[in-house]
Amino acid sequence: MALTGRAGLVAALGIVVVLLAPVPGAAVAGVCLLLAAAIVVDLVFAGAVRPLRFHRSGDTLVRLGGRASVELIVENPGGRRVRGVLRDAWPPSAGAGPRLIPLDVPAGERRKVVVTLEPTRRGDRSSVAVTVRSVGPLGLAARQGTHRAPWSVRVLPPFLSRKHLPSRLTRLRELEGQHPALVRGQGTEFDSLREYVVGDDVRSIDWRATARRHDVVVRTWRPERDRRVLIVLDTGRTSAGRVGDAPVPLAGAVAQGGGLLPSSAPPSAARAVPGWPRLDWSMDAALLLAALAARAGDQVDFLAYDRSVRAWVSGASRTELLPSMVNAMAPIEAELVEADAQGMVAAVLSRARRRCLVVLLTDLNGAALDEGLMPVLPQLSSRHLVLVAGISDPRLAAMAAARGSAEEVYDAAAAEHARLERRRITARLRRHGVEVVDAPPDDIAPALADAYLALKAAGRL
Repeated sequence: MALTGRAGLVAALGIVVVLLAPVPGAAVAGVCLLLAAAIVVDLVFAGAVRPLRFHRSGDTLVRLGGRASVELIVENPGGRRVRGVLRDAWPPSAGAGPRLIPLDVPAGERRKVVVTLEPTRRGDRSSVAVTVRSVGPLGLAARQGTHRAPWSVRVLPPFLSRKHLPSRLTRLRELEGQHPALVRGQGTEFDSLREYVVGDDVRSIDWRATARRHDVVVRTWRPERDRRVLIVLDTGRTSAGRVGDAPVPLAGAVAQGGGLLPSSAPPSAARAVPGWPRLDWSMDAALLLAALAARAGDQVDFLAYDRSVRAWVSGASRTELLPSMVNAMAPIEAELVEADAQGMVAAVLSRARRRCLVVLLTDLNGAALDEGLMPVLPQLSSRHLVLVAGISDPRLAAMAAARGSAEEVYDAAAAEHARLERRRITARLRRHGVEVVDAPPDDIAPALADAYLALKAAGRL
């Protein structure tokens, strides 16, 4: 049972009657009895909420920053009309709205309501409960009940770096000699023969073919195809730190729980956050690299690891690769534990027995790498070409440039120390024969794609 605002208004009017009555005691009793009788009548004639049945349909997948619509069918098998409000409660990060939905379902009929979700976090977002408040004919009291109507929506990574894909594909076509400008392909995999023209490298002349054709013939090359790229995502504690600015607008949260308590903020209110976790930036970079490598004809596999395998995608075709990766990435959250570097290297070696490009997306944290990856890195770099990609914090550059006060000077010194430590760990990695990409959050995805194209052009894959 629930009382409405109209019941409070009637009680307030009853106070006025009591104040004006010649016999206040009798007036109080009369007002209370009259109000109680009206409430009982409302409860008796209000539609029952317990027999209601609920059926869901709608979207099950949505990208972070997008919108999903979930339809809720309310069926009333009872004998009285259910008139009131409905609240479909979701977790705050689901961004569900509207908060309260007017409901009017005649006996034996059904009605459809639509809930719009604007998620603010990746992962699976499941409905909590559906609460219905059925108001009586007088509008003083209502029956209220909570039902379970399970539904889940998976929030996928947004893949914001997709905007860099056309320019990188253009560069890839130039490497392969497919650009309209007819730039000769570079690489180490033989493609075809053609006649020599002025400007060609004489080292590309095929002397046997020249002797057979009695004309100068040169070989053309293309970057290697059918190579394997294994993308490894570190999901340990260092990937939980937030860097950069949040690139996706966040909708305000709705109140939790199954009741109809008012929310402290409207659903459209914005919440300011310091930025994405490193994990999300790494996922975005991994998606761009995977899309580019798949277009280049390479086989791409994906591994997420901290102390155990969190996700594994292997053998996906070119058309299935990105859907498989975003679906595997969606529920992954950073674990607040130190990543097991030895276990990660063992997992890579057991899954990649032939030489391939291993791209490790992690944080270039000196203390974590000294104790974790560095001791076992030779095992990996001796069998595979390793590329380590780290996301730098742009706030360090801003701190290092500030000199306005004593506190800012101390902050600048700390920032410079952190940047020097980062350069030290980068130099150590390169001495082990490891390629390193260190870039701010907004630049990590295109920088990683450029490093892949450079390795492909040099024939190092």
